[in-house]
Amino acid sequence: MNKSSDFMPDDIAKLTPRRRPKQGRSRHTVEAILGAAKDVLLRSGVQGFNTNAIAERAGVSIGSLYQFFPGKEAILATLVRDMRRDMLSDLIAAYENKTSEGLHSEVGALIDASLRHHLRAPELTELLEQVEAQLPMDAETQALKSNMFRIVLSLMERHGIENTETVSQDVIAMCHGMVDASIAAGERDFNNISVRLRRAVKGYLTSVQC
Repeated sequence: MNKSSDFMPDDIAKLTPRRRPKQGRSRHTVEAILGAAKDVLLRSGVQGFNTNAIAERAGVSIGSLYQFFPGKEAILATLVRDMRRDMLSDLIAAYENKTSEGLHSEVGALIDASLRHHLRAPELTELLEQVEAQLPMDAETQALKSNMFRIVLSLMERHGIENTETVSQDVIAMCHGMVDASIAAGERDFNNISVRLRRAVKGYLTSVQC
């Protein structure tokens, strides 16, 4: 996929669903569409991702799909937002459950939460992160990513780390790169990847504390 891919939207409006389901039947339809969208994305990739295939897979008419989503861009953006929302919840839970246990232990808890999130559906997560890099950043996705960054930032500040923004960005980039590389290489062993991530981050944090 590249920036000239034909699904690329020209503006943020294309990333917004037409309306949000309020009744049970409507919610069921949207859930079916999003579930089918995941299947199509996994089976056909971004190049084969289209509304006709999604509607057929979901068992709904193309008209029903367009009642909720203006196009495939909005469906992709919704999947990305759902992914980021789930990851934020995982990080919040890890942050709240690992207080006063020392910097490396608390950072390790965040690492493990992020890794578990990626390994629940590694192929789908990898595809959605590729999509996210190509879509314009809508306000909700930007807020979700900002909140995830603030969790790491808050942990660093609480432990007196200097240059907290830079250090937080480095830790996130380091983990993101290593996780992506591991998943792309076909690795699925949680413990093995976790140990390597923790070792790398611990070495980096030890060096900045000197």
